[in-house]
Amino acid sequence: MPTSAPYDVVVAGGGLAGLPLALALRQGLGDGARIAIADPAFAVPDARSTDIRASAFAAGGRRLFEALGVWERVARDAQPMLAMEITDSKLGDAARPVFLSFDGEVAPGEPFAHMVPNAALQDAMTDLARARGIALLPAGITTFAAGPASTRISLSDGSEITARLLCACDGGRSKLRALAGIGVVGWSYHQSAIMLTVGHERPHEGKAIEHFLPGGPFAMLPLTGNRSCVVWTEPTETAKSLLRLPRILLQDELERRFGLELGAIEILDEPKAFPLGFQMARAFVADRFALVGDAAHTIHPIAGQGINMGLRDVAALAEAVTDAARLGLDIGGPDVLERYQRWRRFDTLTMGAATDGLNRLFGVRADVARLVRDVGLGLVERLPRLKSFFIRDAAGIAGAAPRLLRGEAL
Repeated sequence: MPTSAPYDVVVAGGGLAGLPLALALRQGLGDGARIAIADPAFAVPDARSTDIRASAFAAGGRRLFEALGVWERVARDAQPMLAMEITDSKLGDAARPVFLSFDGEVAPGEPFAHMVPNAALQDAMTDLARARGIALLPAGITTFAAGPASTRISLSDGSEITARLLCACDGGRSKLRALAGIGVVGWSYHQSAIMLTVGHERPHEGKAIEHFLPGGPFAMLPLTGNRSCVVWTEPTETAKSLLRLPRILLQDELERRFGLELGAIEILDEPKAFPLGFQMARAFVADRFALVGDAAHTIHPIAGQGINMGLRDVAALAEAVTDAARLGLDIGGPDVLERYQRWRRFDTLTMGAATDGLNRLFGVRADVARLVRDVGLGLVERLPRLKSFFIRDAAGIAGAAPRLLRGEAL
């Protein structure tokens, strides 16, 4: 079977991890590098994303997109988060006192996060990848085998290619991870996140609100205009029952949780539910192979860190590969990949344990547990330096952050 000219890097998956990784590698390795993204979705020319979701991108992610030239293409669709409030209450409580609040800046004039529609970001990065000469291969990867100098990759259209490095950005059910023989540790939370967009009478003024309710966290995240993205966590069977309700009854249930602070609300799209679980790959790398984003880890969305953890992977791997190339080293060699794994594994395990612990803690309905939670939140509220540390850490800019997360080009 004929094999095309070799690629330097092949990325499996053209989503919100694969596209920024390819763009970062193009910047770091230069125009002479041969970079490809393999994804069957590219089979439809000029197709636009139909993803209804929006994501909260922390300051580090925004800096990465800015450094890659993506942000200017989506800035008009981005809504800054200017404040955040956290409450802990029962569904029937008449009042929901705020136990923890965050001002919205990690630096003067720089919000700690922005909400961006996934579709707008996906389309902008696809267009930019095409313009920068990244090959968009309209096929999936069926098999691969690593050799001493390159990996031989078979595509679903019957063709074969080779690459010095193969990066799996193909999601939580990663086929490539299984083909690489990398196992996972994980469990289901038996919860699902209902996602939908609502319109409301009054402006949100950039404020995000997260109510910790007995069924799970209920987050109201600001979008442009008088709109908000709702991430509504419930036990999976409850979520299924809610989505089977007539629209008027579903809106009644939504109003009970959303409240009247922003006036009358209206559901603007078709709500969808996504199952939640924890999953961590036993290794992030193998021979000439790296896992990135959800292929390496999935965590509970309770702190809005899932997609931001993937961007930290992107920044770390792109920097490790770029540094190796500039030193004349093998970009797919074990030392390069081990540097990436050391950089990301501890941070990922720490964040995964934190979000798992928070979900379990707030899932305990006993009044004593609620008292302990609220005292803890109150202590953080009264310690400005601790709050500032949490904000900067969640924003991805604390400690030895990769260059892209600091807004520096590779």
